[in-house]
Amino acid sequence: MADETPPMEQDRSLFEAPPMGEQERMVEAILFASAEPVTVAELAARMPHGSDPAEALVHLRKRYEGRGVRVQKVGDAWAIRTAPDLGFLMQKETMETRKLSRAAIETLAIVAYHQPVTRAEIEEIRGVSVSRGTVDQLLELEWIRFGRRRMTPGRPVTFVVTQGFLDHFGLESARDLPGLKELRAAGLLDNRPPPGAGLEGEDDDEAGDAGQSELFED
Repeated sequence: MADETPPMEQDRSLFEAPPMGEQERMVEAILFASAEPVTVAELAARMPHGSDPAEALVHLRKRYEGRGVRVQKVGDAWAIRTAPDLGFLMQKETMETRKLSRAAIETLAIVAYHQPVTRAEIEEIRGVSVSRGTVDQLLELEWIRFGRRRMTPGRPVTFVVTQGFLDHFGLESARDLPGLKELRAAGLLDNRPPPGAGLEGEDDDEAGDAGQSELFED
C-alpha cells in the first residue's frame, strides 16, 4: 500500500526538532564560545532544523538568574556576561584598557543620550568645539559609529553608539543608560568651568587640531 502521508508531514517527521532541553544546551554552548553577541537568526542557522532558539533563550535566561554570569540581550543579539553586581571584580582590567580623556567621555555620553547626534550638536551641548582626535578615538574603540546623514543643509553625518558600547557597559539598549542622579554619584557629572576658561573653546587636552580638515566631508 502506498504511503499516503502528505509531503509536509513527511518533512516534519524527517527533521524533528531536538527536545527543548537539548536546544538550551546548544544555545548555551554557542553563546559561551562566541566572542561577540549572537543574534537569534545566527543561532537558528547553526542549530538543527525545526529548533526554536528564541524559546530556548527564554528558558536559558531564566536558568541563569542569580548566577555569577547571565544570559543578556545586547541590542538585537545575545551573550553570556558577568552579573552586574560582580563587575567590580573586573574593574582593574577595565580601567587599564579603557582610559579616555575627559573630552572623549563627555562626547561619548552626549552621543549615547542624544543619538543620533551631529558634531555641531555635540559642540553646542558641550560648549566647546570637538577635535577630530576625540571622535577618532571613540570610532577606533568601536563605541560609536556613523549614523544616517540629516536631511538638512549640508547633510551632516550623525553619530550613534554601537552594540560593542552596549555590551561593554552591560546594557540591553540605550534606554537602559543611568539617569542624572546615577551619573553624579559616579562622578561623571560635575561643575563645568566658566565659558572661555579653556583654550579658546577647544578640547583642553587636544588643542592643535584646529587646522585639521572636517571629519564629515564627503
